[in-house]
Amino acid sequence: MPNDILKYTLCLSQWQAHQFKVSLNVPAHHSETLTLSLPSWIPGSYMVRDFAKNIVSLSAREATSASPLTIEKVDKQTWTLHTNGKACLIDYTIYANDLSIRSAFINHEYAFINGTSAFLEVEGFVNTEHQLDVSLPFADESISQWRAYTSMEARVSSALESGGSERKWSYQAPCYADFIDHPIFIGIADTHEFEVNGVNFTLLFSGKNNIDYPRIAKDLAPICQHHLDLFGQPYPVKNYLFMTLLADNGFGGLEHKHSTALLYPRFDLPLVGDSAEMTDSYITFLSLCSHEFFHTWHVKRIKPDVMVNPNLAQENYTNQLWIYEGFTSFYDDVTLARVGTVPAQKYLDIVAQNVSRLLQNAGRHKQSAAESSFDAWTKFYKQDASATNNIVSYYTKGGIIAFGLDLILRERSNNTVCLDDLMRLLWEHYGKDETGTPDNVVHRLCLSYLNIDVSDYLNNVVYHTNDVELDKLIAAIGISLHTRAKVSQDDKGGLTAQTLIKRQFGATLKPASLGLTVVQVFEGLAAMKAGILLNDTVIAIDGHVVNQSKLQRLLDTSENASVTVAVIRDGKLIHLDLPLMDAREDMAFFNINDADKFEKWLGRA
Repeated sequence: MPNDILKYTLCLSQWQAHQFKVSLNVPAHHSETLTLSLPSWIPGSYMVRDFAKNIVSLSAREATSASPLTIEKVDKQTWTLHTNGKACLIDYTIYANDLSIRSAFINHEYAFINGTSAFLEVEGFVNTEHQLDVSLPFADESISQWRAYTSMEARVSSALESGGSERKWSYQAPCYADFIDHPIFIGIADTHEFEVNGVNFTLLFSGKNNIDYPRIAKDLAPICQHHLDLFGQPYPVKNYLFMTLLADNGFGGLEHKHSTALLYPRFDLPLVGDSAEMTDSYITFLSLCSHEFFHTWHVKRIKPDVMVNPNLAQENYTNQLWIYEGFTSFYDDVTLARVGTVPAQKYLDIVAQNVSRLLQNAGRHKQSAAESSFDAWTKFYKQDASATNNIVSYYTKGGIIAFGLDLILRERSNNTVCLDDLMRLLWEHYGKDETGTPDNVVHRLCLSYLNIDVSDYLNNVVYHTNDVELDKLIAAIGISLHTRAKVSQDDKGGLTAQTLIKRQFGATLKPASLGLTVVQVFEGLAAMKAGILLNDTVIAIDGHVVNQSKLQRLLDTSENASVTVAVIRDGKLIHLDLPLMDAREDMAFFNINDADKFEKWLGRA
């Protein structure tokens, strides 16, 4: 294996066309050919995305003579380069117009680039040092204020001038796997730094904004400290970057070992001068940050065995995602309650929303959490409008499984053991050296180190489709679970004093130019029984043209057993008979019956 360095240069000279150029300098080697490839998926997002489809052009030449070299395409993401062992330079252009945290995107304000969508892997060099120069031409005044940010180790402390024609930032990584695990932001950004337990955190937000960064840092600090304290020293990071792309709409987060990339609506964050109120949208942002930082341990270092050295050219199947995304989904919210960011009842309302999502999800009776994990590549990441009727989320059910597991561990140990102890065992035995967890890791650790057999629970709620019986477990921590009907189509669950609906249409609707368009139909409810289909436009009930509020009022006040629904389907007007059914009680809420017990469970008493 060669020990020479691979050198990449990334240049934004064509940003107006949503394109960037990469030059790759490969040293002399001992083989006649080189195999080049680009990943088809990015770790943490389990769907084949075929990043190579965005390569616009690809060419190569000898480094010394500049003679062109022959490249043969082997498959959708792999090329054979004939080099005769000589040093060579590979040039390629990539189209970047995916505003997400999984690929690459360029606009007038910034460029965001994941290594999996930008940097070719060179077979035989994957374990050698990889170097990167980010180059911005001085001649382009439109990007004269841009600069580069990434969690990758810098080779120099500041931007360099090269021949007076460009600004350059230089980075290095010990191997290809590490090289592609540092997203890169190049552009205009606001940054703010804070420190927790000796770890330096940087907040980066795209563009120039009036966001209250000191407030966000103040609110994030105890959340970060909770995670650091949970797993203990030595910490796996000394520096950590929260990289947030702001947009008018959009939501997402993707974990990396030393950073996270987030996408969030810009006006859902606190602005300078706003009140100190904790809005739902801001709580969601803090929970998202909590979720992704927790992945620093649980996913990026503690990981399924098949993800230790994943094959980035194809799907890597595991039934363990309920452990990873599910447990993290439990901790992201409970941490906010533990550190006092949200009051106890608000936390329970958030949990109730997750329970409500499951109760409305007929797919939970058809697919287990383990199956959901295995099928993430197709069924979870490629959902259609029927998904709620046919699949279950390993995030949502996994979070409820984690909640139940914590309660069972406490019950069966006389309150001497909890889920925190299991997390520390996962870190100690599988995370510190990244050995990878087997499928039965939860059962094995609980039995071997906590002396608690949880196989009955796991068999029921993970490998079969049984619900977690929270109502039977939560009395021990001073709360009770109840259900109710919705108050509106937008109701997500939780405690409420609003008036409940009487009857349920049974479909998700969105406003149309006339009436309402059907975007989801739920099994067992009135809309499906009436024969209403996806993409129908509901225009009237009993001859009255409807919007959302009028539709609900007509359903609730009718004295008949059914109503006539007029819909437009494929350009035709159709009249259907909709049975009037009592609204299903599928919205969950919690009551606090013993505040002291619940505060003790949270660790705040």
